[in-house]
Amino acid sequence: MKTHVKALVVGGGAVGTSIAYHLARAGWDDVVLLERDELTSGSTWHAAGLLPYFNMSFATTHIHDYSIKFYKTLEEETELNAGFSVVGNLRMAQTKARMDEYMVYATTAETCGVPYEWLSPAQIKERWPLVNTDDLEGAIYHPTDGYINPADVTMAMAKGARQRGVAIERKWQVDGYHWTGDHWEVTVTKTVEKGGNLVPSDEQMVIHAEHVVTATGNHAQRTARLLGIKTPAIPVEHQFIVTEPDPALVEYRKTHGEHPVLRDADAKWYVREERGGWILGPYERNAPARFAYGVPDSFRADLFPLDLERIEEEYMSMIHRIPSSEEVGLKDDYNGPICYTPDGNPLIGPAPGLRNMWLAEGFSFGITAAGGAGYYLAQLMVEGEAEIDMASLDPKRYGDWQTTDYAIAKNEEAYEHVYILHHPDEERPAARPLRTAPNYDRQKALGAQFGCVNGWERPNYYGPVDAPEDFDHDARSFRRGGWWEYARTEAEAIRNGVGIIDATAFAKHMVKGPGAQAFMDWFTCNKLPKVGRINLTYALTGAGTTRTEYTVVRLAEDSFYLVSAGAWQAYDGDYLRKAAEDKAAEFGYIEVQDVTTQWGVFAVAGPKSRDLLNLLVRDAEPATVLSNKRFPWLSCRDIELGMVPVRAIRVAYTGELGWELHHPIEMSTHLWDKIMAAGAPLGLKPVGARAQNWLRQEKSYRAFGNELGRDATPLEADLPRFVDLSKDFHGKAEMEALGLRSKCVTVLIDGPEDADPWGREALYLEDGTRVGRLTSGGYSVAFGKSIGMGYVKPEIAHIGQALKVKMFDRLWDAVITEDSPYDSANARIRQDG
Repeated sequence: MKTHVKALVVGGGAVGTSIAYHLARAGWDDVVLLERDELTSGSTWHAAGLLPYFNMSFATTHIHDYSIKFYKTLEEETELNAGFSVVGNLRMAQTKARMDEYMVYATTAETCGVPYEWLSPAQIKERWPLVNTDDLEGAIYHPTDGYINPADVTMAMAKGARQRGVAIERKWQVDGYHWTGDHWEVTVTKTVEKGGNLVPSDEQMVIHAEHVVTATGNHAQRTARLLGIKTPAIPVEHQFIVTEPDPALVEYRKTHGEHPVLRDADAKWYVREERGGWILGPYERNAPARFAYGVPDSFRADLFPLDLERIEEEYMSMIHRIPSSEEVGLKDDYNGPICYTPDGNPLIGPAPGLRNMWLAEGFSFGITAAGGAGYYLAQLMVEGEAEIDMASLDPKRYGDWQTTDYAIAKNEEAYEHVYILHHPDEERPAARPLRTAPNYDRQKALGAQFGCVNGWERPNYYGPVDAPEDFDHDARSFRRGGWWEYARTEAEAIRNGVGIIDATAFAKHMVKGPGAQAFMDWFTCNKLPKVGRINLTYALTGAGTTRTEYTVVRLAEDSFYLVSAGAWQAYDGDYLRKAAEDKAAEFGYIEVQDVTTQWGVFAVAGPKSRDLLNLLVRDAEPATVLSNKRFPWLSCRDIELGMVPVRAIRVAYTGELGWELHHPIEMSTHLWDKIMAAGAPLGLKPVGARAQNWLRQEKSYRAFGNELGRDATPLEADLPRFVDLSKDFHGKAEMEALGLRSKCVTVLIDGPEDADPWGREALYLEDGTRVGRLTSGGYSVAFGKSIGMGYVKPEIAHIGQALKVKMFDRLWDAVITEDSPYDSANARIRQDG
């Protein structure tokens, strides 16, 4: 076996073999794949092999799309049949809400070029008469997917990898990882069978690898311990059963083709044909997590006992949907571990805190995602970036605050929610509340309805404290839900009066030291602010696209306070620390501290915000502290509000006069109480994240993870004012080389009366040509209509351009408006007093 390699892939399931294949195809000619047992012996062997397109994530939709197309090419390349049955996928709906979900998904599918059809109950019955359609509203049908044999496709990818020079070694287990400073020393041990178990032998060696990729599936917890990191990837039991042949199906097949994969999402199952019978795969309640601390040596290609009582409801619903299955007996059953993550999406990307260590773990739909995961991860490793933004799948979306109990609770919930209605405003309850600001109970008493961001509880909106019996705080909708009127009132309060927003979840980092100024000048693309001032700036990827957005507050010549999106705390901090380490020899000592949990943040904004804060400020001349002369826009000052020392920043994400009040987090409750009391005569209103999201779109303020990401540059985001091309900075040449492939615009939309866009809709010209997609959406209280932001082709990105937005299977009129359509001169933000 080779002992010095460019890349070592650990794990021989569908995901690992795909990664090895794609690394070789991308040009790396020295790749080794290790498997501790036999190829496919993990979850791959007992997977049902379904290939569903359906996913609400833009990135994951691309991954699934690539897989489905790629698998169809394998036989020509390898002469191995991957067992792909292109039978299509019929996703049925019992309710109008489910059809709304499909229509929200469908416009995302259009942005990725995924084909689909709508079918009525009558059309379903005409094509597939064995299906009971009496209680259906309709269905969405994907004609190009179906199911595949997991073992066959894995072996085909393995053969393709070998043909491209990859060495695949079986019965070798990784027992240790050591980073030398420029490569990994990986200790591997030969495994042997003993009494039916797989145990380590005395044969051991060290492999020197420039890069390592772990695709260890159910063994992800063991991998994490060996690496000294945390991961939420923990398996959950998944059952499916195979019936005896169904005589009605056998008769039907004499004159008809195979049924598509049938999905009754409201009944929480999938069904497909299997040798004249049916396979039923339910996603039932109370499926337990397994192997939270590692897989025992005695568990190899094994299964758990079937728990039929747990899936009785789903089994009976299959009989209801396919009545001919009622008299058919059971032939086989499977209950095996499938690895999950808290949001159900895999962990793909660099490992936190480590160099040249890449994770591909937590694949709950591993066969569907394997091909695309290998393709896009290989792009990340070989080219430095993928052609799509992979941030939503990055392993660092979960920080070190996660624990085993948290992962168990959330993964069991994610499994149960596979077929739950995926509202864009859904909030799942497991493991909550966990991370709370000190004034959480105060906000809850005011009617706050919380969302969860990076584990933090953050108010989404404030509902009625004494709600009528028919008001459901937990009600969700694909249209304007019960929360909509409350969010509108909150947005109007900030536009016309004053509101307070809890922004404690912001990520906050300190960068200081002798090398801090030179480092920050290289690390970010905008001019550095002067001491006491702030700037909005971007850190770029090596490919020239946007890696992170920061508000930079300069506290001293060599001291910077960085504020970024709360959801990306570990993601931003890891990139920042690694960059500082890389440049310390050149620039001098650079200290990076994560101070997120040290500072609470309240944003006070609106025309009356200065009047409110003047009631609390303590100063020799209190009436002038917040004036433009002493405290101009885009500046920072240390002030006192009552007994609380506050780092106040004059900036407002809502586009109104306002301040962010960064304060010692242990004083949050005291400060909250003082602000609320002082603001009561002024009509102060607590405001949630949904209203804030609407308001920032009226100002065309881009949001990271929406308009800003690793698939577009700051110039494509139409932010040239935040890019200083007179200086050198990381990613500058690559950014300029990319040019303008697309451009970010703001659109006003004459949409349906009961709905607004969610920020995932396709954009068209009036002639039906698709020209872009929305990345944000909502309602504008200033214009009294829907609003959105997104990307279109540069040649049409001009004010007044008529567009169409796809919402609920209809095209609605939209028009590109000026950047910052509300108060484009920023007069309200700059107002003096």
